[in-house]
Amino acid sequence: MSKKQDAFYFQNFMECADHSRQAVKLLKEIMIHFDLESLPVYLDEMHKIEHEADLKKHDLLNTLAKAFITPIEQEDILQISQNLDDLTDKIEDVLIRIYYNHITEIRPDALELVDILIRCCEEVCNLMREFPEFKRSKRLHEHIVCINSLEEEVDRMFIDCMRELHSICKDPFNVIAWREIYLYLEKCADTCEHIADIVESAIMKNS
Repeated sequence: MSKKQDAFYFQNFMECADHSRQAVKLLKEIMIHFDLESLPVYLDEMHKIEHEADLKKHDLLNTLAKAFITPIEQEDILQISQNLDDLTDKIEDVLIRIYYNHITEIRPDALELVDILIRCCEEVCNLMREFPEFKRSKRLHEHIVCINSLEEEVDRMFIDCMRELHSICKDPFNVIAWREIYLYLEKCADTCEHIADIVESAIMKNS
C-alpha cells in the first residue's frame, strides 16, 4: 500500500475527530449564551457539523471497500471511524434533548460536564494526530491514559449531578429531562474512552 493511501485513513480520523471538537465547542457556546428562541438556528448549525462528519465517514467506507491492504486491520479502521462518528452524533443528541425537552435554563453543573468533555475531545484529536506514528510514538499512551482519566472524572461528576438533581429539583418533568441530558453527556465521554481503547488494541496488534 502506498504512503498516500496509508495517510488517507489517518487523515480521515483526524478530520472526524476535529468535527467532534467543533461540535462540543459549539454546544458549550450555545449553553453559555443560552437563548431558547435561537435553538432552531443552533440545531441547524450543529447538524451541518454532524453531516460533514457523516460525509467523511462515507468517504472512508468507500475507500476501505476497495482496499486490499490497509495500515491497520480493516475491523479496527471500521470501529474507529464508527465511534468517531458516534461521538459527533451523541454531542448533537445532547442539543436535541435540550431542545425537545424545552429546557429554559442551563444548569451550571451541566456546563462543568461539557468543559470536561471538551478536554476529552481535544485529547481524542491529539490521539488521532499521533496515531500515524503508532510504531514509533512515545506519546500515544499518554493520550490514551488522559482520555481514560477524563472519562472517570465525567463518571464521578455524573453521579454527583444526578444526586443533586434528585435532591433539589422538585419538578418531575425537569428531573426526567435533565436526567436524559446528563446521560447523553456521559455517553459522549464513554465514546471517547471507547475510541482510545480501540486505538490501544490496534497498536498492540500492529506493533
